[in-house]
Amino acid sequence: MPIKHRCWFNAIGLCLLLLAISPAALRAQPSASGTETGKFRLHKFEQPIGEETYNITREGSTLTLKSDFLFTDRGTKVPLTATLRTAEDYTPQSFVIKGNTSRLSEIDSAVEVAGEMATVRQEKQSRDVTVPAKFFTISGYAPVGIQMAMMRYWRAHGSPAVLATLPSGEVRIQDRGAESMDIGGRKIQVERYNVSGLIWGLETLWMDGNDNLAALVSTDAEFDHFEAVREEYEPALSSFVASAARDEMAALAEMSQKLPGRRTGSFAFVGATLIDGTGKPPLANATVVTRDGRIVAAGPSSKVNVPADAQRIDASGKFIIPGLWDMHAHYEQVEWGPIYLAAGVTTVRDVGNEFDFITAVRDAVNSGNALGPHMLLAGIVDGDSQYAIGIARVNSPADAATWVKKYHDAGFQQMKIYSSVKPENVKAICTDAHQLGMTVTGHIPIGMNAYDGVRLGMDQINHINYVADLLMPKDFDPKNADRKKRLEARASLDVNSEAGKQAVDFLKQHGTVIDPTVALYEMTVRPADVPAAKIEPGVDRVAPELREQLTSGGLPADLAPLGQESLQKLFQIIGALRRAGVRIVAGTDQTVPGYSVYREIELYVQAGFTPMEALQAATLVPARVMGVERESGTVEAGKRADLDVLDANPLENIHNVRSVHWVVANGVLYDPAPLWQSVGFKP
Repeated sequence: MPIKHRCWFNAIGLCLLLLAISPAALRAQPSASGTETGKFRLHKFEQPIGEETYNITREGSTLTLKSDFLFTDRGTKVPLTATLRTAEDYTPQSFVIKGNTSRLSEIDSAVEVAGEMATVRQEKQSRDVTVPAKFFTISGYAPVGIQMAMMRYWRAHGSPAVLATLPSGEVRIQDRGAESMDIGGRKIQVERYNVSGLIWGLETLWMDGNDNLAALVSTDAEFDHFEAVREEYEPALSSFVASAARDEMAALAEMSQKLPGRRTGSFAFVGATLIDGTGKPPLANATVVTRDGRIVAAGPSSKVNVPADAQRIDASGKFIIPGLWDMHAHYEQVEWGPIYLAAGVTTVRDVGNEFDFITAVRDAVNSGNALGPHMLLAGIVDGDSQYAIGIARVNSPADAATWVKKYHDAGFQQMKIYSSVKPENVKAICTDAHQLGMTVTGHIPIGMNAYDGVRLGMDQINHINYVADLLMPKDFDPKNADRKKRLEARASLDVNSEAGKQAVDFLKQHGTVIDPTVALYEMTVRPADVPAAKIEPGVDRVAPELREQLTSGGLPADLAPLGQESLQKLFQIIGALRRAGVRIVAGTDQTVPGYSVYREIELYVQAGFTPMEALQAATLVPARVMGVERESGTVEAGKRADLDVLDANPLENIHNVRSVHWVVANGVLYDPAPLWQSVGFKP
């Protein structure tokens, strides 16, 4: 493939550019009888986790690209292979992809092109389709070598604004201009592009002067930060990440200003039934007035004065509730902003992210300069092990002091402990955090249980499974248990046993807070033959490139009954915690973006909560837990103007929490439909 021409390259400039490119980069295209090879280093949260190797061979006028993609994520191998056969100009002839795109999702697809028709297979389903005039065969963010081939095709075929893709979908590619990267003291010229349509949200990638993909900053199929860098460009990883973050922040700012249905100013919502979140009975014919991002009045319409300059909104027949919280968010791409707001979520706690990215997003959103819910942050740390994640490592008390101070000074409210921190370091983190006025949440590290974590100082625990583990049979050995044995053990739990009572009493006495993320577990253990949309109807409304990864997986027939029994045991545990007064806060760990907030709340009612208690688990209780109940959590005068206007009463049927008609976040009024549509969802 020839070097990409630009009118501003003169002959001397082109020669200088060629001299600047590394020798490895010049081995881009297979010769008439040769092979092109390359390697990408794969990262999650900037931590190296694997690699992809590819080769492109030429046989006559046909090119064959074979890619082997493998990373290990928290101890789980994620292998993926792909073979792409094309013409010399990268027009696809056949494509096969098989393996995993994350720990939780599989893929098995193929495309065979014959003239103007193509046979497309996804899993066991096949169909014949007409081949578009310009198209490419690709399925998702990986392998990276396939994205490189797509870019070569796109550049060789006129750089169309929209490129159809098979097995399904389309991509949009935008040239963002030339950029200079420092590679070992040498300046290398690369071209930056934004790509949308392969994975939910925006990707940034760079092509070098010889049509090689130099780097990709994206998210994987679990929505986690993912980076791939060609071997010779590895020293510039942080520069690529920083460049992509700047691009995403620019996109966030543009989205916040251009969104249809966004209104600012003072508002008076008149005639609604007010469910203020305090636990008081609903108030019929109420009026809520907002101004300058605050609630200035909330009460009976007969007693609330509507200012002359307020925009009067007839809310008769509707129901006002506090804006919802998601207490287990991973805000890893700008698209989460409109999604959360569309779902009525006006506050999130991010519990694990790349430091520079999340602080920039937090500052932009909380200042009102970008689109999204109010943000509180927990800074993630881990210890060295094969299960570790990220680059914030605590392997000594000195490391603990360093990271706690860094997060505290950057305005984080909490520390989050991940799975490989040693007990002595958990204690150091908790001690240092408490001295600085921070609290500590997280996973229970490997080799410990929830009793250990809480005794060492942890204030909160993410995921209900760590509570369930306290009830496991004493002879259960997780190291030697396969999936079936783990499900059998979980299905046998009895929260009314002595072990169950002891666990619940312990958590109550220590004031431990739990965010169960049970909606995530429900999706994980669903029977494979039960459509995901039957569990969560929102699956059918998500962006097309997201739907496939959400609908894959599930338990096979021999394990499905055990999965459902284990899920019921978790409901029983959550119900017992609620009856004992252990504070439960609603969190999703992403799952189905936006919709899983609803599902988490609904499942609490299934576990025995009243609808009011379930709503408070996503409003008032999180605000109290995070120490901001004077600012948020209820619809009362003086608090931040965060509220949802619903079409139906959630206290009569908790599913009505989904009927969001308007959202007010920090005093700005949004129509949910344009928010959903802005990120490719159906309203």
